[in-house]
Amino acid sequence: MKNELYVIIGAFGSGKSEYSVHLARKLKREGRQVILADLDVVNPYFRTRDVREQFEQEGIEVIAPEGQFKHADLPMISPRIQGAIANPDYTVILDVGGDPAGCRALGRFVDAITDRGYKMLLVINTKRPFTSTADEIVLMHEMLEFASKLSITEYVCNTNLMEYTDENIVKTGIEIISEAAKRKDVEFKTYLVLDKYNSHIPDAIYGKVKETMIYTLSKPWEIKI
Repeated sequence: MKNELYVIIGAFGSGKSEYSVHLARKLKREGRQVILADLDVVNPYFRTRDVREQFEQEGIEVIAPEGQFKHADLPMISPRIQGAIANPDYTVILDVGGDPAGCRALGRFVDAITDRGYKMLLVINTKRPFTSTADEIVLMHEMLEFASKLSITEYVCNTNLMEYTDENIVKTGIEIISEAAKRKDVEFKTYLVLDKYNSHIPDAIYGKVKETMIYTLSKPWEIKI
């Protein structure tokens, strides 16, 4: 079994950090040794560093700022990430900030990522700004590739309006993303739904694979102290 390196990117509000958490758990259930690395230097609200203690109990290692910097809204990157990328004994997931500035954080790791080989997944919510049309997705794709100096290999549909999500919203999102994927010649096979509205969304829309996610990452004002 090959231990892949996944680079997860997505525009603000795409759900890419939620998907990174979901993917880490999915791969762990498959028997992988998983490292989830927080490279998101852009979004202070949804960061994989916030699940560190929970993931330790599940046997998933999280690399993120520690100690006094654990909850700091600062553009900090752990030096341990380089070692994780170079370690073929682990499946590694990099949760990366979704705008061009965030993707530039990958710059110092480009050679190591390229040497190992990688899958770069762009998570897309067509109900969010800057990825609402095929034209916007293509533009976002090209900006993120230019900033990261890496190639996007797959699209993942996370089109939703939270509790207002219905079948038509997801179908329309898949249609838009399919058009962009065709134009950029990238793989597109998966759409995501939260478990809260999973029963309202059918399987195999347009032949795509439905994956159900559990809502894990909370906003600061949702955290109970």
